[in-house]
Amino acid sequence: MASAPKTASLPLFYKDLIPLNTQEHANYKTRSTDKAAWLVNTHAVPLTVEEFPQAQRHFPIVFSAGENPVPLALMGMNEGVNVFFDDDGTMNTPVYVPAYVRRYPFLLAKINPEKEDLSLCFDPTSELVGEFDEGRPLFENGEPSESCQQTLKFCENFETAGAKTGQFLDVLKKNDLMMDGELTIEAEGKPFTYRGFRMVDEKKLREVRGDILREWNRNGILALLYAHLFSLELVRDIFGRQVKQGKAPQQLAQQV
Repeated sequence: MASAPKTASLPLFYKDLIPLNTQEHANYKTRSTDKAAWLVNTHAVPLTVEEFPQAQRHFPIVFSAGENPVPLALMGMNEGVNVFFDDDGTMNTPVYVPAYVRRYPFLLAKINPEKEDLSLCFDPTSELVGEFDEGRPLFENGEPSESCQQTLKFCENFETAGAKTGQFLDVLKKNDLMMDGELTIEAEGKPFTYRGFRMVDEKKLREVRGDILREWNRNGILALLYAHLFSLELVRDIFGRQVKQGKAPQQLAQQV
């Protein structure tokens, strides 16, 4: 149900990546859009722990399967289904948009494997960056523009949030709180069961020592754990939206 971002050379959404530089991209501009075309048909989007409080109001939060789980916001219960964005990328319901989505088409990446430095890169296949007549310039007088600096700062903040997310996941692993997830939804007299993801084992959480729970309460980890657990109640809402949109599992099968 919830697969991790692509494990190949390019992450989810990105079809290509090149580093931004003043020589080749001196005249490049960015333009805004009200359509997230890159998000269409994506049912699970990576989250950072800093986003849990906002995201849990809109999406079920689960963790991808595998040795290195990633927090995911479920925008649909089935592969290829996003109930919040139409086929052209238009948002059909006001909803929190994860930072991973808002970061596109930019990201920080390591260009030289022998160095730890990260460079601001972008997806050249995106229609949001290029030599446009109108838009926000990325460079002015050979220097990064204010818009470019803001983009860089956003990407840097995302990396910082990603590091905090890794620390949070280390705590879950250390305390063996993760379990294979299973969610069953009854619809029209039929059960629909979803697996292939990870979640926090609430029984084990209740058995954690008091001194550890007090520490988690102080540093905010406990609130994050319950944001995840409470968000799972939204699974039925997401499934219900799929049904209304003609995208329930049996409806999808009939379309094939």
